[in-house]
Amino acid sequence: MSLSRFHRFKDLARQENVVFYYTGFFSQSIVAAMGDSLRLRLNSLEASQPLRRKLFSIFVEMAQNIVHYSADALTARDSNDNEVRMGSLWVGEENGHFYVVCANPIGSDNVARIRDKLEPLRSMSNDEIKALYKEKLRAEDEDTSKGAGLGFLTVARDSSNPIEFDFVAEDGAHGPFTTFYLKATI
Repeated sequence: MSLSRFHRFKDLARQENVVFYYTGFFSQSIVAAMGDSLRLRLNSLEASQPLRRKLFSIFVEMAQNIVHYSADALTARDSNDNEVRMGSLWVGEENGHFYVVCANPIGSDNVARIRDKLEPLRSMSNDEIKALYKEKLRAEDEDTSKGAGLGFLTVARDSSNPIEFDFVAEDGAHGPFTTFYLKATI
């Protein structure tokens, strides 16, 4: 393996103004440590308090999405405790705005369900998203959700632009899977 590949990665991160990047296995303790690191980094950038709150909120929701729903797990898929799952999460700055992106493998059979949850959020106003959030808080938990389905709503609510998402079909060592990407701009 040539070390020049790592130099290219570092150059790309600099070009894309990446503030924070992690790829690997996520657990609650890793998310907490990443959160501490991000807080310190945001403090050094002198970001405003409202921006830091929204950015941190989105960061945590996306990290939790990986911990709870990534299809590449070291722990049992139905585990509700001590979950360890594969994914990537990065924070960058673009045109004076911060963005957060997460990526994780999902079962290809989940693409339509996730798309159906996200697509309506792209065209809703912030007030509509907040109203739906309150409605979900009062509703019963969804059968397949570990957080009452509030994560995507939180990300959309705290974003300054409509959320972006994509699904990329890939072939892996254990067969085909889909990588789910979600981006929020603050």
